[in-house]
Amino acid sequence: MRFASLGSGSDGNGLVVEAGATRVLMDCGFGLADSLARLDRLGVQACELAGIVVTHEHGDHIGGVGRLARKHRLPVWLTAGTLTMAQDMDGVDVRVIDSHAAFTVDGLEIQPYPVPHDAREPVQFVFGDGRCRLGVLTDAGCSTPHIEAMLRGVDALVLECNHDATMLENGPYPVSLKRRVGGRFGHLENGQSAALLDKLKHDKLQCVMAAHVSRKNNTDVLAQRALAQVLNCADEDVRVACQTAGFNWITL
Repeated sequence: MRFASLGSGSDGNGLVVEAGATRVLMDCGFGLADSLARLDRLGVQACELAGIVVTHEHGDHIGGVGRLARKHRLPVWLTAGTLTMAQDMDGVDVRVIDSHAAFTVDGLEIQPYPVPHDAREPVQFVFGDGRCRLGVLTDAGCSTPHIEAMLRGVDALVLECNHDATMLENGPYPVSLKRRVGGRFGHLENGQSAALLDKLKHDKLQCVMAAHVSRKNNTDVLAQRALAQVLNCADEDVRVACQTAGFNWITL
């Protein structure tokens, strides 16, 4: 199994997960031409995708899903709550999922799990091929025992490090937005992510990727430092998903 990012951050998100001949895109927050260009950078054609799984209805995650799905006749999996709030889904092959029930897409098993975020029915996903498991957690205001249980034992983890608490407090956002981002239904702060990682780390954890890093309220260096301290590695050994370039294929 391997995975790669089209980009990660408030301007758009997308993650490709591949198991054998099966490729699935998680979220698509980019315009159609941009999405195709980002896929091409990874050597992927949209017509080769088995479909798209969606975490929630915010534009940086679902904004490009409808156009990409219609143009290339891709099925889209999402929760009933997300579908209720989604726009631009006319003519799309929509498949509603249970936020607690695993499903399969060809050779890939996908386990959704609910997260606290300010959306109607948001989920994140654990992907598996029977040998390895990739856990993804972004767009969550805090961890929960269920999140910890779902991510325990994963071989790789894409983990939100959205903001630094001090930078958010002293940053340019209005007070209402600061409270939203830093609240229980907002986004994970570096220290929260590090604390969660400390509970999840184990000898077979191959890769941890910092994701959804704010360009106004965080820095790559701060996110790397927070996770590196938990992993007992050099800061630069922690990779960061870039907004413009994402990250290239990582094989498990």
